[in-house]
Amino acid sequence: MTDKNFFEKVYEVARLIPHGRVTSYGAIATYLGAARSARMVGWAMNNSSTKEVPAHRVVNRKGLLTGKHHFDGTNLMQQLLENEGIDVIDNQIQNFEKVFWNPSEEL
Repeated sequence: MTDKNFFEKVYEVARLIPHGRVTSYGAIATYLGAARSARMVGWAMNNSSTKEVPAHRVVNRKGLLTGKHHFDGTNLMQQLLENEGIDVIDNQIQNFEKVFWNPSEEL
């Protein structure tokens, strides 16, 4: 499997994340059968700006907005999440368990 194929699979899963929900890099990696590839999922998200992927809905396993520096504007990732009704304080999603979407359980 080439990186491009893996990235495309990541984008397919990310496009399924419902409005107002978030998932983690690791949850996507696990769903794709590559549990140790959370960092690769992160790289895919970093390169997703031209792919119509809701990358703002993918955060780290603790609910931190670790990818925010890849978005244009200072707080764009947080603003996009807040526009979907997700509370973010100090780069941390509040009620993370409540808004967490696990593709292994939901798909």
